[in-house]
Amino acid sequence: MEYKTAAQIRSAASHDAEGATVALRIMATSDLHANLLAWDYHADRACPSRGLARLATVIRQARAEVWQSLLLDNGDFLSGTPLGDHLADHPSPDRMHPMIAAMNHLGFDAATFGNHEFSHGLPFLRHSLKGAAFPFVSSNLWEIRPPGRALADRQLMLTRRLVDQNGHPHDLRIGILGFVPPQTLVWEWRHLKGYAEAADIMATATTAVPALRAAGADLVIVLSHSGIGGPGVGEGAENVSLALAALPGVDAVVAGHTHLLFPTADTADLAGKPAVMPGFFGSHLGVMDLTLTRGGAGWQVVSHQSRLRPISRREPTQGTVRALVPDDPAIVALAMPDHEALQARAARCIGQTARPLHSYFALLTDSPALALVAQAQSAHLARALAGTPHAGLPILSAAAPFKAGGRGGAENYIDIPAGPLRQRHATDLYIHPNSLVGLRLTAAEVQLWLERSVSLYRQITPGTQDCDLIDLEYPSFNFDVIFGLSYQIDLTQPPRFDCRGNEVNPQAHRIRQLSYNGRATTPDQVFVLATNSYRGGGGSGFAGTTPAYVILEALETNRDIVEDFIRAGGVVGMPAPPSWGFVPMPGTSVLFDSSPRAVSALPEVQHLRLTPLMRLPNGFQRFRLQL
Repeated sequence: MEYKTAAQIRSAASHDAEGATVALRIMATSDLHANLLAWDYHADRACPSRGLARLATVIRQARAEVWQSLLLDNGDFLSGTPLGDHLADHPSPDRMHPMIAAMNHLGFDAATFGNHEFSHGLPFLRHSLKGAAFPFVSSNLWEIRPPGRALADRQLMLTRRLVDQNGHPHDLRIGILGFVPPQTLVWEWRHLKGYAEAADIMATATTAVPALRAAGADLVIVLSHSGIGGPGVGEGAENVSLALAALPGVDAVVAGHTHLLFPTADTADLAGKPAVMPGFFGSHLGVMDLTLTRGGAGWQVVSHQSRLRPISRREPTQGTVRALVPDDPAIVALAMPDHEALQARAARCIGQTARPLHSYFALLTDSPALALVAQAQSAHLARALAGTPHAGLPILSAAAPFKAGGRGGAENYIDIPAGPLRQRHATDLYIHPNSLVGLRLTAAEVQLWLERSVSLYRQITPGTQDCDLIDLEYPSFNFDVIFGLSYQIDLTQPPRFDCRGNEVNPQAHRIRQLSYNGRATTPDQVFVLATNSYRGGGGSGFAGTTPAYVILEALETNRDIVEDFIRAGGVVGMPAPPSWGFVPMPGTSVLFDSSPRAVSALPEVQHLRLTPLMRLPNGFQRFRLQL
């Protein structure tokens, strides 16, 4: 489709301007999650692979290399980590949010929202945005109450004076759209229900892009807080960045949300358009260099190059991570008061544990860390249901290992030693600000829930040796273990669901010998399942997660419930023998990667036939598991 806009008509009439060429660098961040400093608050130690203070040095270097550039943020900048939660719990009425202050310092040109911007409610978000020296855009999610108080524009038009190859100035109008998954209304229903509406991303973009062009946009950039996805997407799809790039009139895309990296070694662009996805926590800066030439139809992108610039590098021989750049002292100074306050708060003792709590083997067997979360949820749900018609139903509890390696790297594990339990350990056990939800489900629905969970595993052919066990595209936060049940997993069966929750093998049945209290369940047997508001609201598409199944919506967060359980003297009780495992496959082995620290924890899982093999260049320790 060719767009005939007022700007293009004017440019076509200016024959002396035709042939002008300008270069523009677009720098992008995404999924910063309030990581101002290179610090892991769960482990209370420096972390060289994160932090806007460190990324600021890369931004400054990239900006100094060119004459003209834009700096954009793609959302999830405000919350999602302990510092973000601390700032939400202790807002300052007189001081600018340090994340906004840091972004002002760096000279951001524009930003959009991610789903986690709404995790602490609209009043907190509105207060946090005060003082921002740059505009926000939110094209498919908007407030409906109170009227007339929009948090952001539905579209932006920035005018920037750019100099061409001959030194002549040109005023380019740069249109910007910003998208968030429409599922945000479900994930954050506690804060958004009745206050906001969301529309399908692609339907919105299909009309918004031509509207921007008609308004005179010479260049259209899409801030897509959404994963890459596929070329064809259905209505309400969560990850659509590839489909957005394919729209006529779109010139460049910044993707995010899924915490991945793009470009990759195999793919340099999306649908022929420049695109970046710059990791998470400030790990990378996305850089897109565009060359635009002015012709009879206006400005056109005639060449582009996209790449990522990291703030750290993993040394392949030792597997350790080292910083590539120093911190920006100004951002360190901005963050320090809240950093020190959070450290003091996180160090408070709330209980004791007689055994280590970690997630090294949480994808292979019962985990004490997950058991603690599940027990806290069950106890709270039982108290909340007392005196209700549901009080006599058996209670199950679902818990997932949010930190189990994966895209977070070899350091991304719960690792709490035996001894004092501190407040930071509660945030390590439960990293998200979800609230508790109780669902009434049948055993058949619970079994389907588990089928979704165990799609994490690859199909294994009996007798094969050293196949990869885990599908690395499947995030561990969707691997729910349901405490209160016993079951086995048949890996000879294909996964019933893909990593996005689409049912791809409806006839597959991996869950075997599902039982409760030593007796096989019947399909119509009724349970109450304790889970979280993300899952209970339909997050990731598990069975039985429509409003009709909900019997309790707690005001308390799962994290607070865990902390209260610990303070009350709650202890970790593990099923013996383990409540779940794999159907034996004699003569078959698989490979499993975990933290190097997992080697010292092998005595805790002697029932698993695990053999440590080697330390990998990516920092993980490889194990062989005999099935």
